[in-house]
Amino acid sequence: MSIFTVILIEMILNTTYTNKDNDATIDCLVGKPYSFFTKLRMKGIGSGRMIIDKVSPKLQRALLNGPDLNYANIELRPKGILVRITRRLDNFTWIIPYYQLYTYMTNGLSIHGQGEFLHFRNDRFYKNNKEFIRKMLNLKVIFTKDYYI
Repeated sequence: MSIFTVILIEMILNTTYTNKDNDATIDCLVGKPYSFFTKLRMKGIGSGRMIIDKVSPKLQRALLNGPDLNYANIELRPKGILVRITRRLDNFTWIIPYYQLYTYMTNGLSIHGQGEFLHFRNDRFYKNNKEFIRKMLNLKVIFTKDYYI
């Protein structure tokens, strides 16, 4: 099995502790983090936290065990996004390249990728992130236009 195959299989990583292999995987799939000045120019690259309402069955088994509220936030990268999920004391990162990212605005925000989905609750946390979501969708359009047209 090649390293590229291993990277494609591991799209959800346990990032509770720093790991150079996880960082390399993330950088390979969605690009290195933006520089400090680019972050300032973009007026931020991270969303506020949002409450997870529903998830696909595979994510349910892997990440969200128990009745606790689970939170996530989104980080922008040059070639995709990172959905950082917090469950109790553990942190998980779902890596979604822009070419696999689909979003739906149905009673909140629903993010789909790699056959999985995550739905955020339509509440004040979601409403505070509307400008960020607009920025994320614009970056996806720019990426798609530059690489596929």
